[in-house]
This record gives sequence, structure tokens and C-alpha cells, in this order.
Amino acid sequence: MSEPVRIAMWSGPRNLSTTMMRSFGARPDTACVDEPFYAAYLISTGTVHPMQAEILEAQAHDGAVVAQELSEAPVPGGKPVFYQKHMTHHMAPALPRNWMHRVTNSFLIRDPARVLASYARKMETVSLDVIGVPQQAELFDRVCQIRGEAPPVVDSDDILEDPPGMLRALCAALGVAYTDAMLSWEAGPKPEDGVWAPHWYDAVWQSTGFGAPRSEEPALPDALRKLAEKARGSHEAIARYRLKPKSA
Repeated sequence: MSEPVRIAMWSGPRNLSTTMMRSFGARPDTACVDEPFYAAYLISTGTVHPMQAEILEAQAHDGAVVAQELSEAPVPGGKPVFYQKHMTHHMAPALPRNWMHRVTNSFLIRDPARVLASYARKMETVSLDVIGVPQQAELFDRVCQIRGEAPPVVDSDDILEDPPGMLRALCAALGVAYTDAMLSWEAGPKPEDGVWAPHWYDAVWQSTGFGAPRSEEPALPDALRKLAEKARGSHEAIARYRLKPKSA
């Protein structure tokens, strides 16, 4: 029996990440896990988030335990594909990274201005650290060193422009077969959703597929606009490697 494909998808918040988990979760051959380092991140950094008590109750606090479950333990349900939705900012400096060479790492990116506009509607405190910009750059460089080349990168705007084309390209890069099952799902919560879903996933719970392409740049107040400008260099350094859509 072949080894399962363990996909670590690295993203910042407010970046189509839960929709992508829905897409992979719609595959009959795939098990999903939602932000497994969340509790370990909160403990490691002392950060306080909405639904803190519920998160700490639901997940392991030891990053080494989480890493072993992701990279070595049997995949839930014995599925051949294990999709792991990760937030880059959850990888606090104290948390292990040596497990990353045992999974297939990929990156989901989004224009920083769009991320900041969306995040600021949910949280009062906004910074590049809390949206994972420097952490994504660090993790991307680490994975490049592991692989000897850039890992698969997909942009959320590209996915919304052409879901089947971008999913075909991503699946080919990850070494799994594409299926049209990834394009739609039933509305509502899913078993893999984290306990924080009621605070964050209102739009995803209403969705049954990928939404419409995004239009013009969001209007940002000066403070957020300056943050977006600071993030631009890190974003573009990764964006230059993003996949192009693949035809059927």
C-alpha cells in the first residue's frame, strides 16, 4: 500500500483557506484537518483570541504532538490524501518545523490589501504578524531549502477566476488526481471545522462552491494601506512562483 499524500497548505487568515478545505473535503479520498496548531500557538505566544477556552479544550497544546499526528500518524479514516489547512502565523518560533520535510508543502496567497480589509472587519488589532506575512516568507524559504526548488503556490484570485483550471494545476503539482467533485459541496458546517467556526465561517457555511471573482482593490484607511505596502515585497517574492491554470 502506498504512503498517503499529506498536503500542508500554508496560508494567512481571510484568504480562501476554508473554501479550499471545503474543496478538498469534497473529495471522497481525502481527510481534512483545520488549523491543527491553533491551540499550540495560543499557548506558545500567550495570544488571546475569540473562543479561546473552546480552542484550548479541543486541540493538543504540545506542538511536537501535533507535528507527529500530521506527519507520521495514520491518516483519519485511512484516506490516501490528508489535507491540512495551516495558518502561517500559527507557527510560532517555539513550535517545531522539522516535521515539514515529511509532508508536501504548498502555499495559498492573497493580495495583502484584500487580506487586511477582510481581517479588520473581524478583529480590532491588525498587524503583518497577525496576518502571517513574515511567517509565510520564512516558511516559504524553509520549504524551498527542503525541496531545492519552489513549492506549489496558488493565488486565491486566480482560483476564483478559474476554479477547475487552477485546481487541476494544483493537483498535478501535489501528485493527486483532479476530480470535479472539488468544485461543489453542501452548505453548512462540516465535521472537520474547528470549534472557532461559528466566529469565522459564516460565509463559508452558506457556500456551495467557489464564489465570484473579486473586483477592484478595497479602499483602505491610511494605517492599513501602509501595512499593505509593507507586505507587498514579501507577497510578490512568493507570487512570482504561482501556478497557472491547467486545461482539461
